[in-house]
Amino acid sequence: MRTKKIKTSHEIGGKIKKKRRELGISQEELAERLGVTYQQVQRYENGRNKLNVENIQVIADTLDVPPAYFFSDREKEAVSEELTPYLPAEESKLLGYFRKIRVKNSRSLVLQVARLAARANPVRKFE
Repeated sequence: MRTKKIKTSHEIGGKIKKKRRELGISQEELAERLGVTYQQVQRYENGRNKLNVENIQVIADTLDVPPAYFFSDREKEAVSEELTPYLPAEESKLLGYFRKIRVKNSRSLVLQVARLAARANPVRKFE
């Protein structure tokens, strides 16, 4: 009979830390979004505190990953398009603000405003 390996708190914490860093979020910012202290985030990331099902779901939602992300052994599939090495300051700032929006309707509103603004200022091609 084949036994499945149980993910440890340390492994789950490592994935939280990795994803947080990928998103450019500090421990303090993640703590604020979760409604806990940054020390609590440190304990999650170091595996010193066990996470219950509810907390895993809240963290997954905050980091915009499915809860299964913390239990998967596979890394993300390779992306077929090349990633931009950096964003201009204004774009980076806008993306940072957008990522802080937790309410889905507010995110939709921001996207609608951006879409309308883009239509109002079409890119002109020089001929």
